[in-house]
Amino acid sequence: MNQPIELTLEQQFSLRSFETQVENMSREQAQLFLVKLYEQMMLRESLYKHFLKNQWGIESGPST
Repeated sequence: MNQPIELTLEQQFSLRSFETQVENMSREQAQLFLVKLYEQMMLRESLYKHFLKNQWGIESGPST
């Protein structure tokens, strides 16, 4: 796992498309977008943690 992780060609294209969209946003639009993006990142992290705990059988809480 010494090799750096690189984006696929499809991901690179998607990133470039995203970059173009951001360039056309106003400052206010970009700020709102960043807040929403950060919220989605936190939700994704929470889902990953939940799925991993469930998969590994270490879900906390009462088991009734």
